Amino acid sequence: MIDHMGIRTANIAAARRFYDAVFAALGGAMCHQVPPEFTGGRAVMGFGRNDMPQFWLNEGDTASEAQHVAFTARDRAEVDRFYHAAMAAGGRDNGGPGLRPQYHADYYGAFVLDPDGNNIEAVCHQAP
Repeated sequence: MIDHMGIRTANIAAARRFYDAVFAALGGAMCHQVPPEFTGGRAVMGFGRNDMPQFWLNEGDTASEAQHVAFTARDRAEVDRFYHAAMAAGGRDNGGPGLRPQYHADYYGAFVLDPDGNNIEAVCHQAP
């Protein structure tokens, strides 16, 4: 099981705007920043729900090689809010909200590319 994970971004300001919007749509927020004396002066921030960072954004000279990250949505409406918030915050469409029965009958997800080209998804596994 995964407790938390992170990616590196080449543009921390653009990534922060994007993930602030995405996590707000999913009922979360940026909830922790590591003090710069522990990071070599680079920005390191954690996003999650209930003040528990599960996704870390790390400032770097270059972005990570493109990753796929899926965030759990509590219902299908949250998937829809994620998609619209991500698109408004500079994301690029990579598969709008909808059922993905090729995974299972109740798999409802949406996919966007973040400012660094990562495939970011929100998914709900529950029936409506």
